[in-house]
Amino acid sequence: MTRIAIFIMLVLVSINAAFIIYAYKLEDEIKDFKLPNVDGKMISLADYPKAKGFIIIFTCNHCPYAKSYEERIIKLHQKYGAAYPVIAINSNDAAAYPDDSFEAMKKRAAQKKYPFVYLHDESQEVAHIFGATKTPDVYLVHKEQEKNVIKYVGAIDDNYQNESEVKKHYVEDAISALEKGQEIVIKETKAIGCSIKWK
Repeated sequence: MTRIAIFIMLVLVSINAAFIIYAYKLEDEIKDFKLPNVDGKMISLADYPKAKGFIIIFTCNHCPYAKSYEERIIKLHQKYGAAYPVIAINSNDAAAYPDDSFEAMKKRAAQKKYPFVYLHDESQEVAHIFGATKTPDVYLVHKEQEKNVIKYVGAIDDNYQNESEVKKHYVEDAISALEKGQEIVIKETKAIGCSIKWK
């Protein structure tokens, strides 16, 4: 193996290790980020000083799972948005999936009348830092002494196919526990969805 090949391998390993190191886990404090919203404004978590936390959801336009959960995400924001606003983020590679381009995001948000922000993570840096892998992939964050701490990670509920047959509302149950000052019973589940399309 040539020295150049070895060097390239070491660089790739270092890059992958960096992403693993910065993949958030339960109870981790997350750092703020700033991304463009579909309305053209740059948005950060600091823009929500009155929020008790955030429902951060990595999602997209084209994925059937994301589409299946779209109305439920809207309902989550309508129900909890005053205290736990939805922060939707699309990190997919738009070059490979044009339906997830920033322009397509703008059209989708307008068509569905999203009541929440829909942010474009073009560099995919935020998705890597969070360790997101699916669309949708949820990170419920709670403010604790001015720190944004991850309290739940995973799926929105236990039935992506049929909302009427949902038996466990993971995100809603977690928020309810936080609001009551109780321990969250189910803190982590497996996110069900399409894989994030990396560059």
